[in-house]
Amino acid sequence: MKQSLGAKPLLFPAPVLMVGTYDQAGKPNLMNAAWGGICCSDPPCVTVSMRKARHSYDSIVERKAFTVGIANEAQMAEADYVGIASGRDADKFAVAGLTPVRSELVDAPYAEEFPLVLECRLLHTLEIGLHTQFIGQIVDVKVDQSALSEDGLPDILKLKPLVYDVAHKGYHGVGALLGKAFSIGRKLL
Repeated sequence: MKQSLGAKPLLFPAPVLMVGTYDQAGKPNLMNAAWGGICCSDPPCVTVSMRKARHSYDSIVERKAFTVGIANEAQMAEADYVGIASGRDADKFAVAGLTPVRSELVDAPYAEEFPLVLECRLLHTLEIGLHTQFIGQIVDVKVDQSALSEDGLPDILKLKPLVYDVAHKGYHGVGALLGKAFSIGRKLL
């Protein structure tokens, strides 16, 4: 029997998204956002949601761009730090020891150290309630060569992305391949 927990934002796992922006003074900033993910395949789009009070909020609205980096297991402390510190009070790139890189395609920075980065142009903004959802059209994906598989696509086991447990506020890694999508279920057809 299942137990009712009421209406809560519990979906497992949540991605750990490193959102890069330039603030009003042109200073690069990063924030950790768990509310987000891929939302469209054509055009390729990603969504991130944040409260208006966040330092990154106005930056996305004004610059109409952001990046989404994927931190790996070795960058867990840095990823957590950019989620608990405010860019109003600190240079998060400097404190975390991350190197800001200016995107050549959108008006936003990303951290050189993150193995995968999505460069996004703001496509839509949706006021939901406490959070605003920003939908960014992905104009490029950059991946460290060391994180690519033989087919030239990112390898999740080489990326070692962090995932977030929204219920217990913990970071986890990913495990071994369990089965091939769009294949394993064919035995039930």
